Amino acid sequence: MTPVDGDDSPFLLSRDDGKPPKQRGNRTKVIVVTGTAAVAVAGIVGARLVLGPLLAPDDFEGTGTGAVTVEIKPGQTAGQIAETLSEAGVVATARSFVRVVRQRDKENSLRPGRYRLNRGMAAGAALDQLVSGKARLIKKVAVPEGMRVNEALARLATGSGIPLAHFQQAVAQPLGLGLPQYAKGQVEGFLFPATYEIETDTTAQSLLTAMVAKYRHMAEQIRLEENAAKRKLTPLQALTVASIIQAEGGRDEDYPKIARVIYNRLAKGAKLEMDSTVLYAQGRHSLRVSAKDIKVSSPYNTYRHTGLPPGPIGSSGEKALHAALHPAKGDWYWFVTTDPGRRITKFTDKEAEFVKYREELNRYLGAD
Repeated sequence: MTPVDGDDSPFLLSRDDGKPPKQRGNRTKVIVVTGTAAVAVAGIVGARLVLGPLLAPDDFEGTGTGAVTVEIKPGQTAGQIAETLSEAGVVATARSFVRVVRQRDKENSLRPGRYRLNRGMAAGAALDQLVSGKARLIKKVAVPEGMRVNEALARLATGSGIPLAHFQQAVAQPLGLGLPQYAKGQVEGFLFPATYEIETDTTAQSLLTAMVAKYRHMAEQIRLEENAAKRKLTPLQALTVASIIQAEGGRDEDYPKIARVIYNRLAKGAKLEMDSTVLYAQGRHSLRVSAKDIKVSSPYNTYRHTGLPPGPIGSSGEKALHAALHPAKGDWYWFVTTDPGRRITKFTDKEAEFVKYREELNRYLGAD
C-alpha cells in the first residue's frame, strides 16, 4: 500500500511511537540536563573530599581569640576532653588534640577543673594552657585564724558552693576526718586556718580532711607533742593555750607575752579570767564583757573555773601555736588590749597598773 503522506510512514511511527518531532526534541534536552546535574553533584562531592581539609583545617594556628570556659570532669579520657574542646570551638578537631597529647605523653597531666581558653587555638597551645594550670579557674576559700568551727563551716559552704549541711554531717562523724588521737573526737581547733583550693570533685569531707591534715603537718613541724610535754602539757592543752592566745588578739609580737601570762596564772593555780573563753561559752564576739557575762555557767568560763578550758576555743595560726610552746620570759600577770583598733596591748605584774589599763579600755569603748 502506498502512503498518502510522508508523516504516515510506518518507519516514522515506529521511531517516536506517534509523538511529533518537537516533543522528541524536548525529551532529549531533559535527559541531557539531568545528566549534567548528576555530573555537577558528583563534582561537588568530589571537591569536598579533596578540598575539605583546606576549607576546615585539622588544626588551628596560634593562641586564638575570644575567651570561652570549658570544664574537664573527673575521670574523663583525653578523647573525651578533646571532644569537649572541639565542641566549644577551642580546637579545630578532637583528633588534633588527642594527637598532640599522645605525642607529648601528657595523658596523665590533664587535671579536672574549669578552664578559660580561647576559641581557635592550636591544639598544642591549648594543651600548654591546660597542663601549665595558667588557664585554670580555681575557687579558693580563705579561713582566717581564730575562727570557730561553726563560723569556718559557714565560710567554707559559701566559698565552695557545697551545702552547709554536708559540712555539718561530716563534723558529726569526726572519725573520718583524720583527727589525731589526742583530739578525743572534737573538731574545734583542728581545722587549720589557711587558703584552700576547691576542685570539681571536692566534697565537704575531703575539704575538712585536708584542713585537719594541714594542722597535723604544722603540728609535726613545730614538734607540738614533744614541746608540749616539756611544758607538762598534753598536745590538746597546748592547742587550747594557742587558741586563747589567738582569740585574745593583739599583735604577733604580743603572743609570747600572752602565753607567759597564761602560764604564770596556771603556775599559781589561779583562774585565767580570759574574756575570750567567756565569749566562746556564750557563742558571741564582743569587746565588752559585763559582770553578768562572767557568771555564765560553762566549763569554758575561766572566771568561774581554774585551769584551762576543756578544749580549744577556735583555730590557731602558726604564730599562736609557736607562742604557746615558746612563751616569753617575764612576770606579767595581767594584760589589757587598751586600743583594739590599733591592737595595742599592755602587760603588767602590778594590779594597780592593770586597773589603770582597764580604765583606758573602758574609755576607748565609751568613745565608740
